[in-house]
Amino acid sequence: MGRLTVPWVITPGALDDKLGITVLEQSAERVVGTMPVEGNTQSLGLLHGGASVALGEALGSWAAMIHASTLGKVCVGLDISATHHRSARTGMVTGTATAISLGRTVTSHEVVITDSSGARLCTVRITNLIIDPRKDPS
Repeated sequence: MGRLTVPWVITPGALDDKLGITVLEQSAERVVGTMPVEGNTQSLGLLHGGASVALGEALGSWAAMIHASTLGKVCVGLDISATHHRSARTGMVTGTATAISLGRTVTSHEVVITDSSGARLCTVRITNLIIDPRKDPS
């Protein structure tokens, strides 16, 4: 398949909507989005680590999908890891996914999640596999 002229445009899914993720910037090299702390906390009132990982996965996978679309392909998650540095109780967090490698079969992105003061809360690294789109059986 040849290169597409129009890259895929981010379409948030149901979980992204429930988390309150808003996309601010999108390209294969960099996707930036925000998420409120409120509604995404664990029982002690801190930002839930799983919510941070979900934000990181969304941003990194979206960037990978934009890249894959320019190759006429799609992507699926292969690996994700996260290091939680600190937490937040209020406000908005911002995630910035930056490409580490944009290959023909694998992409890797680092996602840095910060609070409103710019303090790093979490670092997520995500790797996606680029594959052919499934054929619709109908």
